Amino acid sequence: MQDTALRRIFPLAALASVAALGLTACGSDEAPPAAPAGVTVQAGTATSVHVMWRPAPERSGITGYEVYRGGTKVKDVPANQSMVDITGLTPSTPYTFTVRAKDGDGTYSPYSAEKSATTPAAVAEDKKAPARPAGLTGKSAGPRGAQLNWTRSAKDEGITSYDIYQGGSKIHSVAGGATSARITWLRPGTHYSFTLAARDAADNTSPVSRAVEITTPKGPGDDPDTAPTAFRAASHAADGAYYVDLSWVAPKTGAEVTTYEIYLDGKFATTLIWGGETPKGRATYSVYVGKRAGDAYRVKLRAKLPDGTWGRFSEERPVVTREAP
Repeated sequence: MQDTALRRIFPLAALASVAALGLTACGSDEAPPAAPAGVTVQAGTATSVHVMWRPAPERSGITGYEVYRGGTKVKDVPANQSMVDITGLTPSTPYTFTVRAKDGDGTYSPYSAEKSATTPAAVAEDKKAPARPAGLTGKSAGPRGAQLNWTRSAKDEGITSYDIYQGGSKIHSVAGGATSARITWLRPGTHYSFTLAARDAADNTSPVSRAVEITTPKGPGDDPDTAPTAFRAASHAADGAYYVDLSWVAPKTGAEVTTYEIYLDGKFATTLIWGGETPKGRATYSVYVGKRAGDAYRVKLRAKLPDGTWGRFSEERPVVTREAP
């Protein structure tokens, strides 16, 4: 029992980050990022709006986005996402949104074009969910995309939006009048399962549709391997406690990777979410493992990818807690 207690995992506090403020300093030769393009805004329910924009190109240096309602910032969004739900709004009210990007130097882009939406009226005591969406079909749209289509409901059920899921992760949302959607940020040579759910103004959600299975083709030069690379593990002692020290290089997904799962001895130990900008090059993190020297562990980790799936595990490394020299 004592050994089990010593081997419990207590994740470290989220890593702190310092947010750069304002515009580029005078005299800087660095051009600011381009303003986010393709911004769309649509009411999801009577109290929420869905904001989307076109993902930045690969190797653009973008590390995150800020979403503004009027002149007020309402959301920080990591670089591997290009959509967000804004909640807590008032029914039957017009809202205007803009988005801006920032890069690793803390330089901000111009604001995007303003886009507006009006939340629908609240429906009192509406607890009836829309019917399950029918007729979902899909096909690949190149190595990194998919096209989905479905049948419009024969009944007027007050549908305000459709949410698209890949596995258990919501990855896209479109207006209630839509019958198709284009999905991006997928990986070449990868099998996907998509489902669809309808929402109404009272935020009632339908059962999910049947799943549609799609496999993206592998294009020339595309490598779907998603495991972190150059993975290393060591240990150190500090203040009577022992830590496993990890370092790795993030997989190349076309966007920043902000979330990882860490496993010890084949079992899930903790989730790491970078609280600010993700590390450039080699990332490092330490996990508390107890107060006894000489305990042996096997450690590995995997990344959450922009398409909502978990990537392949890194190589598994052995490590033994050791006394400080």
